[in-house]
Amino acid sequence: MAKRIDVSGLNAYYGSFLAIEDISMTVEPRSVTAFIGPSGCGKSTFLRTLNRMHEVTPGGRVDGKVMLDDENLYGPGIDPVAVRREVGMVFQRPNPFPTMSVYDNVAAGLRLNGRYKKSQLDDIVEKSLKGANLWNEVKDRLNKPGSGLSGGQQQRLCIARAIAVEPNVLLMDEPCSALDPISTLAIEDLICELKERFTIVIVTHNMQQAARVSDRTAFFNLSAVGQPGKLIEIDETERIFSNPSVQATEDYISGRFG
Repeated sequence: MAKRIDVSGLNAYYGSFLAIEDISMTVEPRSVTAFIGPSGCGKSTFLRTLNRMHEVTPGGRVDGKVMLDDENLYGPGIDPVAVRREVGMVFQRPNPFPTMSVYDNVAAGLRLNGRYKKSQLDDIVEKSLKGANLWNEVKDRLNKPGSGLSGGQQQRLCIARAIAVEPNVLLMDEPCSALDPISTLAIEDLICELKERFTIVIVTHNMQQAARVSDRTAFFNLSAVGQPGKLIEIDETERIFSNPSVQATEDYISGRFG
């Protein structure tokens, strides 16, 4: 199920403004890759190019290649909606559909993508909630509003919703930034479990979190305000945090800036 991502020569724009420039990297399947760097350096913009969410922003456009195994996600005739089925996303703040029950939140993508019998939906909803380590907490309240759950539970509900449609890749944009420490730990444990099935890419401002959950870490930076963000280096997480190749990476990790 998990697929490899190969990015080459990617530039992303907001209108005429070049937000990120000449990004090339490989994200291995069944692994966690973390993006770190100061605010405004393009981490989230780059993340959103990996499932063509960047184009949803007015004026947003991309040039370059994003290969999912052997398929160019920006190739001619590629449907962006189909891309987002293959490359799911979990956002910074939990965003369950407020008028839907826990069950309907998880089933929402399935109902959009095809026809399922009730028994099939039941099985997939249960499997997805178990996959998000949420089943035991909500199995007796599946018909209650998802918005009635705690913040950490809501974020795990959003993860269950994302994995229910069986994507190949799961993108997470600061998934713990709005959560308390206990909920954050639950999400981090879940990320480590999910990488057995999915390719996971996470944006985080928490360097300790990157060190805890990721296999590889990419450091982004920009030379000045108003300049495009660039990938400075990407390597095994242990090496990035102990012996980075670039001085700017060491300066950021050690707290000299950012």
